[in-house]
Amino acid sequence: MGTPLPSREAQAAEVVDRLYEQYPEPEISLDFSNRLELLVAVVLSAQCTDERVNEVTDDLFETYQSAADYAEASEEQLAEDIYGITFHNNKGGYLKGIGEILVEEHDGEVPDTMSALTDLPGVGRKTANVVLQHGHEVVEGIVVDTHVQRISRRLGLTEEERPDAIEQDLMDIVPEEEWRELTHLLISHGRETCTARNPSCADCTLADICPSEKGDADVDLASGEAW
Repeated sequence: MGTPLPSREAQAAEVVDRLYEQYPEPEISLDFSNRLELLVAVVLSAQCTDERVNEVTDDLFETYQSAADYAEASEEQLAEDIYGITFHNNKGGYLKGIGEILVEEHDGEVPDTMSALTDLPGVGRKTANVVLQHGHEVVEGIVVDTHVQRISRRLGLTEEERPDAIEQDLMDIVPEEEWRELTHLLISHGRETCTARNPSCADCTLADICPSEKGDADVDLASGEAW
């Protein structure tokens, strides 16, 4: 079993340093060219792969270029245009509702506050954080997706289970200037090495400080279940 550093702050700093060495230019993997496209892509990415989202939005963004375009389309047409995205029917409704609110309340522009963003259909704190960070260069928190949730628990950075509580724990131990990149570092590591079902601990740059190291540890701290 790996041996974590004495404090969560020190553990977090070491994790960030090592992952920067492995992934020197961490970045968002969704394709977009403006704030509206970013917002739409992030909403569609919920429980869906970024790769699939990029395939769908390649055509979607040619058809829908303004908030008004989404507002004026029917939910059924939007759902058809994003077919292949997880929960496409629900998300078709979200896109129409987002378009309507942006037109009616924000002059067609994507707002730059957490409260205004989370008032939009299908937009929670995670989505809002992504839009703020990559659309407005505003960093208010840490995006906690499934990779961040899993890996931060495995590494002993948090014992919380809910994304909002995990975010607060991470914000307490990670310097603010690292909040944005932390998400992408953990996502890259989660996709390449620390996968959900069969992590490659033998190839992991964090194995010696990971209390969940498979083979030595009895329990996966991400799930609380035995390996």
